[in-house]
Amino acid sequence: MSEFICRLGTPSGDIVTRIVEATAASDARTQLERDGFKVFSVSASGGGISSVLPFGGGQKRKVKQADFLLFNQQLSALLRAGIPVLQSIELLKTRSASSSLRVVLADVEDKIKSGIPLSEAFEAQGIFPRIYTASILSGEKSGALDEVLLRYVDYLKRSVGLSRKLRGALAYPAFLLIASGFMVAFLSLYIVPRMSDLFKNLSANRGLPTITVIVLAISTGIANNIWWLLPLVVILGFGLFIWFRTDRGRLMLHRLVLKLPIAGMLIKQMATAQLARSLSTLLSGGITVPDSWDIAAQALNNLELRRRSQSVSPMIREGRGFTDSLKQAGWIPELGVDMIGIGEGSGSLREMLDEVASFYDAEAEVKLEQLTTLMEPLILIFMAGVVVCILLAIYLPIIDTISAGPMRGR
Repeated sequence: MSEFICRLGTPSGDIVTRIVEATAASDARTQLERDGFKVFSVSASGGGISSVLPFGGGQKRKVKQADFLLFNQQLSALLRAGIPVLQSIELLKTRSASSSLRVVLADVEDKIKSGIPLSEAFEAQGIFPRIYTASILSGEKSGALDEVLLRYVDYLKRSVGLSRKLRGALAYPAFLLIASGFMVAFLSLYIVPRMSDLFKNLSANRGLPTITVIVLAISTGIANNIWWLLPLVVILGFGLFIWFRTDRGRLMLHRLVLKLPIAGMLIKQMATAQLARSLSTLLSGGITVPDSWDIAAQALNNLELRRRSQSVSPMIREGRGFTDSLKQAGWIPELGVDMIGIGEGSGSLREMLDEVASFYDAEAEVKLEQLTTLMEPLILIFMAGVVVCILLAIYLPIIDTISAGPMRGR
């Protein structure tokens, strides 16, 4: 079963966006028409925002993250200035420095000229995140497209900013790990095997230390079999890479990551901030709570959290409270659920969602700092221990031989 994003007209005359599971787009369309909906469009479900910026996933066209952000800022400014949508798209198409974006905007322009709404024209490209096309749809319905775009730009800036902080914080530990790995590989695969003859002579006179025997066995074993071990490691690594790109492999990986002591809580806090900000952005455009939840939950990067969130929307549609439904997901922090409950009870749900997003952004930054602060010394201590073991294996036999020489002379 695959997921499809469907733009529908309800029997009461409203236009909604829903996610439907079906074996094919035609089956989804047939199912919805049987239920009494008027189907405007059916498109395949894509990944979350981080998998779309830069837009990839096997798409023919790719739009860089910076170009996408700049385009939305400019489009919002032009619409606020009173310039019509079609004229704004034409202007931005000619002014854009990105050839990929120009191709996309040219197709969007053609669709608008043929009478297709802006949201449907962007959705037809197949490369834009659902929260973006849903935001445009809500802006079209409310008549405040410029404000919705401006809010989406703010959402995107915050999401991208946190992602950049995460990459920046993990860059130095990753560099330490790679540099230390190369040093250990050089010592164990180049230096130690070339001293094996010396160790053999020393072992003929007196036994080698245990650490030397172990390191020498490992190093010479790997060095002698490197020609079949290296391809095997590459094949296994490539196989794992391919498997982790499948839904089942990614789901298992994401489950394992959530169980890590600090990283698991960091991911949940980042997901809570992203989810709250997505919901606030969609609700501000007039999209209903269950539809907003469907779109925002599918934008989560972690597949396990996305899976746990699938039970929320049906309960909301059955009439249960939003806060009670959130508790069933089982991963949103209790404080976040309580804050959302206060917002729901006071009628200021959208404003409280913004507060939740800001709060957990700050919490995620603290956890990220804790994670990197813990990772750096752990990597240094571990790699230093490995290097010390190798050096002891090399020098202990030499030191023992030198120390034994004067004693034999006596």
